[in-house]
Amino acid sequence: QLQLVVSGGGLVQPGGSLRLSCAASGVSLDYHIIGWFRQAPGKEREAVACMDARDDSTHYPYPLKDRFTFFRDSAKNTAYLEMNNLQPEDTAVYSCAADRRVVIFSGRCPRAYEYDTWGQGTQVTVSS
Repeated sequence: QLQLVVSGGGLVQPGGSLRLSCAASGVSLDYHIIGWFRQAPGKEREAVACMDARDDSTHYPYPLKDRFTFFRDSAKNTAYLEMNNLQPEDTAVYSCAADRRVVIFSGRCPRAYEYDTWGQGTQVTVSS
C-alpha cells in the first residue's frame, strides 16, 4: 500500500526558497502520476505541479513554472518541489498526491479528486 510523507515546509522571507519532499513507501512511484497541491486559507486546493513518473515529464500551471521545479529521486522513491522567489501569496498548506490511473491530458495537471493517495500537508509561510 502506497504511503506518502510530506516534509520541508516552514517560514521563509519573501524572495526565499524552500524544498518540499514527498517520500513514498510501500510502492514504487515509478508508474504513478504525482501531483503537488496547495491550499491557502479560504481558497480552494489548487495544483501547483504534476509529473508522469513513467517518463519524468513535468507540468506546471502558468505562471508557477518559472519559480517551481518538480523533480524526483527514483532510488529514494521521493519527489521534490523546489520553490524559488517565494512570495506572500505562496503561503499555503502544501501536500502531494499520487495515483496510477489518472492521466495528464494536454499538459493539464489532474484535479485533486482524481488522486487516491495523499500525503499530509506541510505549512509554507512566506512573510517578512
